[in-house]
Amino acid sequence: MSTHAKRERLLLADLLESAGPEAPTLCDGWRTRELAAHVVVRERRPDAAGGLLLNVLKGRLDKAMEEYAAKPYEELIQLLRTGPPKLSVYSLKQIDEVANAVEFYVHAEDVRRAQPDWSPRTLDPVFSDSLWSRLEKLSRLAGRRSPVGLVLRRPNGQTAVAHKGAPVVTVTGEPGELTLFCFGRQASAAVELDGPKEAVAKLTVAQLGI
Repeated sequence: MSTHAKRERLLLADLLESAGPEAPTLCDGWRTRELAAHVVVRERRPDAAGGLLLNVLKGRLDKAMEEYAAKPYEELIQLLRTGPPKLSVYSLKQIDEVANAVEFYVHAEDVRRAQPDWSPRTLDPVFSDSLWSRLEKLSRLAGRRSPVGLVLRRPNGQTAVAHKGAPVVTVTGEPGELTLFCFGRQASAAVELDGPKEAVAKLTVAQLGI
Protein backbone atom coordinates (compact mmCIF):
# COMPACT_ATOMS: atom_id res chain seq x y z
CA MET A 1 0.00 0.00 0.00
CA SER A 2 1.27 3.45 -0.89
CA THR A 3 2.15 5.65 2.06
CA HIS A 4 1.48 9.35 2.38
CA ALA A 5 5.23 9.98 2.24
CA LYS A 6 5.56 8.10 -1.04
CA ARG A 7 2.65 9.94 -2.63
CA GLU A 8 3.98 13.32 -1.49
CA ARG A 9 7.45 12.38 -2.75
CA LEU A 10 6.12 11.67 -6.25
CA LEU A 11 3.99 14.83 -6.21
CA LEU A 12 6.98 16.93 -5.19
CA ALA A 13 9.08 15.38 -7.95
CA ASP A 14 6.36 16.12 -10.51
CA LEU A 15 6.01 19.71 -9.34
CA LEU A 16 9.76 20.31 -9.41
CA GLU A 17 10.00 18.79 -12.87
CA SER A 18 7.13 20.87 -14.24
CA ALA A 19 8.43 24.10 -12.69
CA GLY A 20 11.96 23.71 -14.04
CA PRO A 21 15.23 24.41 -12.22
CA GLU A 22 14.96 28.19 -11.86
CA ALA A 23 11.41 28.64 -10.54
CA PRO A 24 10.83 30.47 -7.24
CA THR A 25 9.87 28.66 -4.03
CA LEU A 26 8.66 29.77 -0.62
CA CYS A 27 12.08 28.91 0.84
CA ASP A 28 14.04 32.16 1.16
CA GLY A 29 16.96 32.23 -1.25
CA TRP A 30 16.13 28.88 -2.85
CA ARG A 31 14.86 28.30 -6.33
CA THR A 32 13.64 24.87 -7.37
CA ARG A 33 17.16 23.60 -8.07
CA GLU A 34 18.30 24.31 -4.51
CA LEU A 35 15.12 22.83 -3.06
CA ALA A 36 15.60 19.65 -5.08
CA ALA A 37 19.22 19.44 -3.91
CA HIS A 38 18.11 19.91 -0.30
CA VAL A 39 15.65 17.02 -0.26
CA VAL A 40 18.13 14.69 -1.99
CA VAL A 41 21.04 15.59 0.31
CA ARG A 42 18.82 15.19 3.35
CA GLU A 43 18.23 11.49 2.71
CA ARG A 44 21.32 10.51 0.71
CA ARG A 45 24.07 12.30 2.64
CA PRO A 46 23.47 11.70 6.37
CA ASP A 47 27.05 12.82 7.07
CA ALA A 48 26.12 16.26 5.75
CA ALA A 49 22.41 16.45 6.56
CA GLY A 50 23.25 16.81 10.23
CA GLY A 51 24.19 20.38 9.34
CA LEU A 52 20.48 21.17 9.24
CA LEU A 53 20.54 20.96 13.04
CA LEU A 54 24.20 21.21 14.08
CA ASN A 55 26.31 24.26 13.23
CA VAL A 56 29.49 22.20 13.44
CA LEU A 57 28.36 20.28 10.33
CA LYS A 58 27.06 23.27 8.40
CA GLY A 59 30.18 23.56 6.26
CA ARG A 60 29.84 19.95 5.17
CA LEU A 61 26.15 20.51 4.42
CA ASP A 62 26.88 23.61 2.33
CA LYS A 63 29.48 21.71 0.32
CA ALA A 64 27.12 18.78 -0.31
CA MET A 65 24.37 21.19 -1.34
CA GLU A 66 26.71 22.85 -3.86
CA GLU A 67 27.74 19.48 -5.28
CA TYR A 68 24.18 18.23 -5.72
CA ALA A 69 22.83 21.54 -7.01
CA ALA A 70 25.50 21.39 -9.74
CA LYS A 71 24.17 18.05 -10.99
CA PRO A 72 21.86 17.96 -14.02
CA TYR A 73 18.40 18.93 -12.81
CA GLU A 74 16.84 15.83 -14.35
CA GLU A 75 19.23 13.67 -12.30
CA LEU A 76 18.14 15.38 -9.08
CA ILE A 77 14.49 14.76 -9.88
CA GLN A 78 15.20 11.10 -10.61
CA LEU A 79 17.11 10.69 -7.33
CA LEU A 80 14.14 12.14 -5.49
CA ARG A 81 11.67 9.87 -7.30
CA THR A 82 13.63 6.68 -6.72
CA GLY A 83 14.07 7.42 -3.04
CA PRO A 84 16.94 6.76 -0.64
CA PRO A 85 19.55 3.99 -0.96
CA LYS A 86 18.51 0.59 0.40
CA LEU A 87 20.85 0.89 3.38
CA SER A 88 19.42 4.27 4.39
CA VAL A 89 17.13 4.44 7.42
CA TYR A 90 14.72 6.35 5.18
CA SER A 91 14.25 3.18 3.12
CA LEU A 92 12.27 1.71 6.03
CA LYS A 93 8.59 2.35 5.37
CA GLN A 94 7.75 3.38 8.93
CA ILE A 95 10.66 5.81 9.21
CA ASP A 96 9.99 7.19 5.75
CA GLU A 97 6.39 7.95 6.72
CA VAL A 98 7.29 9.64 10.02
CA ALA A 99 10.25 11.60 8.67
CA ASN A 100 9.10 12.47 5.17
CA ALA A 101 5.31 12.82 4.91
CA VAL A 102 5.37 16.30 6.45
CA GLU A 103 8.69 17.21 4.84
CA PHE A 104 7.52 16.44 1.31
CA TYR A 105 4.07 17.94 1.86
CA VAL A 106 5.56 21.25 2.99
CA HIS A 107 8.08 21.37 0.15
CA ALA A 108 5.43 20.47 -2.43
CA GLU A 109 3.46 23.48 -1.23
CA ASP A 110 6.68 25.55 -1.32
CA VAL A 111 6.72 24.94 -5.07
CA ARG A 112 2.98 25.23 -5.67
CA ARG A 113 2.35 28.38 -3.66
CA ALA A 114 5.27 30.30 -5.08
CA GLN A 115 3.45 30.35 -8.43
CA PRO A 116 1.02 33.21 -9.11
CA ASP A 117 -1.81 30.92 -10.24
CA TRP A 118 -1.79 28.43 -7.36
CA SER A 119 -5.05 27.27 -5.86
CA PRO A 120 -5.85 25.53 -2.55
CA ARG A 121 -5.35 21.79 -2.51
CA THR A 122 -7.98 19.56 -0.91
CA LEU A 123 -6.38 16.83 1.19
CA ASP A 124 -8.11 13.55 1.87
CA PRO A 125 -9.39 13.16 5.47
CA VAL A 126 -6.97 10.35 6.31
CA PHE A 127 -3.96 12.43 5.29
CA SER A 128 -5.33 15.46 7.14
CA ASP A 129 -5.68 13.39 10.31
CA SER A 130 -2.15 12.09 9.83
CA LEU A 131 -0.79 15.64 9.48
CA TRP A 132 -2.66 16.69 12.61
CA SER A 133 -1.24 13.76 14.55
CA ARG A 134 2.30 14.75 13.53
CA LEU A 135 1.62 18.41 14.22
CA GLU A 136 0.42 17.65 17.75
CA LYS A 137 3.80 16.01 18.40
CA LEU A 138 5.89 18.67 16.67
CA SER A 139 3.96 21.82 17.54
CA ARG A 140 5.93 22.77 20.66
CA LEU A 141 9.21 22.34 18.84
CA ALA A 142 7.99 24.29 15.81
CA GLY A 143 6.46 27.01 17.99
CA ARG A 144 9.29 27.38 20.49
CA ARG A 145 10.38 30.75 19.09
CA SER A 146 6.87 32.21 19.02
CA PRO A 147 6.86 35.65 20.67
CA VAL A 148 3.31 35.08 21.94
CA GLY A 149 1.17 32.25 23.21
CA LEU A 150 0.18 30.06 20.27
CA VAL A 151 -2.81 27.70 20.09
CA LEU A 152 -3.62 25.66 17.00
CA ARG A 153 -7.23 24.72 16.29
CA ARG A 154 -8.85 22.53 13.68
CA PRO A 155 -12.34 23.44 12.40
CA ASN A 156 -13.66 20.41 14.32
CA GLY A 157 -12.50 21.97 17.60
CA GLN A 158 -9.39 19.88 18.27
CA THR A 159 -6.62 22.05 19.69
CA ALA A 160 -2.92 21.90 20.44
CA VAL A 161 -0.82 24.34 22.44
CA ALA A 162 2.27 25.16 20.41
CA HIS A 163 3.64 27.78 22.81
CA LYS A 164 2.63 28.87 26.28
CA GLY A 165 2.55 32.57 27.00
CA ALA A 166 0.48 35.72 26.95
CA PRO A 167 -1.13 37.26 25.06
CA VAL A 168 -2.47 34.26 23.16
CA VAL A 169 -3.17 33.97 19.45
CA THR A 170 -5.38 31.12 18.25
CA VAL A 171 -4.72 29.96 14.71
CA THR A 172 -7.59 28.06 13.10
CA GLY A 173 -7.36 26.05 9.91
CA GLU A 174 -7.17 22.63 8.33
CA PRO A 175 -4.22 20.48 9.44
CA GLY A 176 -2.32 21.05 6.21
CA GLU A 177 -2.62 24.81 6.54
CA LEU A 178 -1.69 24.74 10.23
CA THR A 179 1.36 22.66 9.32
CA LEU A 180 2.48 25.25 6.81
CA PHE A 181 1.91 28.02 9.34
CA CYS A 182 3.97 26.28 12.01
CA PHE A 183 6.76 25.53 9.56
CA GLY A 184 7.33 29.20 8.83
CA ARG A 185 5.00 29.69 5.88
CA GLN A 186 2.62 32.00 7.76
CA ALA A 187 2.04 34.36 4.83
CA SER A 188 0.94 31.53 2.54
CA ALA A 189 -1.19 29.48 4.96
CA ALA A 190 -4.98 29.70 4.68
CA VAL A 191 -5.77 30.21 8.36
CA GLU A 192 -7.66 32.57 10.64
CA LEU A 193 -5.87 34.31 13.50
CA ASP A 194 -7.68 35.41 16.62
CA GLY A 195 -5.95 37.51 19.24
CA PRO A 196 -4.73 41.03 20.06
CA LYS A 197 -3.73 42.93 16.93
CA GLU A 198 -0.14 43.50 18.07
CA ALA A 199 0.30 39.85 19.03
CA VAL A 200 -1.06 38.70 15.67
CA ALA A 201 1.36 41.03 13.88
CA LYS A 202 4.32 39.63 15.81
CA LEU A 203 3.29 36.04 15.15
CA THR A 204 2.93 36.47 11.39
CA VAL A 205 6.60 37.42 11.05
CA ALA A 206 8.03 35.14 13.75
CA GLN A 207 10.64 32.52 12.90
CA LEU A 208 8.56 29.41 13.38
CA GLY A 209 9.61 25.90 12.40
CA ILE A 210 12.04 23.18 13.30
